[in-house]
Amino acid sequence: MSSPGQPHAVVVGGGIAGLAAAFFLREAPCQVTVLEGATRPGGKLRVSEVAGVMVDEGAEALFARRPEGTGLAVAAGLADQLVRPGTTAAGIWSRGRMALLPRRQVLGVPADLAELAETGLVSGGGMARAWQDLRLPATGRDGDVPVAAFVAARFGQEVVDRLVDPLLAGVYAGRSEELSFEATLPALAAESRRHASLAEAASALLPEPAGPDAPPPVFTTLTDGLGTLPAAVAAASGATVRTAAMVRGLARTAAGWGLTVGSAHAEEHLAADAVILAIPASPAARLLAGVPGASAAVTALQEIRYASMAIVTLAYPAAAFHGALEGSGYLVPAADGRPVKAVTFSSVKWPHLRDAGAGLVIVRCSLGRVGEEALLQSDDTELAVLAAADLAAATGARGAPVATRVTRWGGGLPQYDVGHLDRVARIRSTVAAQPGMAVCGAAYDGIGIPACVATARAAAAQIAAHLRDDRQWLRG
Repeated sequence: MSSPGQPHAVVVGGGIAGLAAAFFLREAPCQVTVLEGATRPGGKLRVSEVAGVMVDEGAEALFARRPEGTGLAVAAGLADQLVRPGTTAAGIWSRGRMALLPRRQVLGVPADLAELAETGLVSGGGMARAWQDLRLPATGRDGDVPVAAFVAARFGQEVVDRLVDPLLAGVYAGRSEELSFEATLPALAAESRRHASLAEAASALLPEPAGPDAPPPVFTTLTDGLGTLPAAVAAASGATVRTAAMVRGLARTAAGWGLTVGSAHAEEHLAADAVILAIPASPAARLLAGVPGASAAVTALQEIRYASMAIVTLAYPAAAFHGALEGSGYLVPAADGRPVKAVTFSSVKWPHLRDAGAGLVIVRCSLGRVGEEALLQSDDTELAVLAAADLAAATGARGAPVATRVTRWGGGLPQYDVGHLDRVARIRSTVAAQPGMAVCGAAYDGIGIPACVATARAAAAQIAAHLRDDRQWLRG
């Protein structure tokens, strides 16, 4: 235990949520230690070289219309590295043809049915069903429902299969028939209660497409890669960040919390006034299992499933493509039965990558949805061959890539299944009853960087308030 004048907070988990929590705890003030079980901090944010170009292995874009992510990058001294995409246009490759992804949509839920019809993505019969959304009475729902069930009730199943499902698979690696409408599309779920038409509800959430007040691009990134953000945040936090420091035990003590770190034959014991759990649901449940009064949180955490995925990055000579690639990439519906679910033309989307890899085209292929574990058991060479074959079928790419990189994220994406908000409420209420404890990360309110940062700020504020109250009690 540190001195009464300098309380000690421990953050378990050194991903972006844990590092952001450490950064926000600067305002407490307190001594902060971050314990990361892996050999490097950063979690699913990592950058490495492909054909001489530094390319992200995990998340490669930051949602710019929420301020938390960009704000953290600026606060960490990376303001001059934030860049806009060269294009935001994207496509959907389905039934052997490339269709333009409608611009006016919310995670695949169309806001403009005339625009959707123009893309040709949905058949004539499918569009006839989709138009019914504008005249059908409001669709009632009692509590949470699957995305697919509610959207299909409004537009029909074809819109779900060809538009909504590929968007959700690209974000969550999940399936719309299992994902929660309230948790994955919270703003649309709320707006849909004010409109009978789901298209009108989606339209109400979108800014005007043009004009002097048009919003900035949806996404941004860092010129050196989003994988550089964790190190910058760690340095700016002033915290002690320890790697290869797996926390195996957590227990209440008379003065706060005791943590057991390291292997059984070389374990270490740390004392803390407060603890933030910034780790996935399963390890969080294991640590809380021995804490009296935490059983409700343990049960809820154990109910959160995770999906695995792989990112195959390919580098081609520009001559491999008949002409310039158009748009930022494309998505592939699960109904088409292809191994690749999403492709990003990285060198087109991010001009700084094009400039760095003169004469090369960097392409990023995403594989793996819930239920496709057998696909991900293929070795790296097999995955690279599958990705290259799918890319060739969609774009006409000729020849083999000059370099490949396969990155696997086992159990990397939490699934916000129906009932997720209730589970999160149970976790938070249980943890809030534990003095000096908070949780944050992708398992709760969103898997993007801004959402993770928001949970980190809230957790840090909760711990800072607890430490202030403790110090006032000691003075009294």
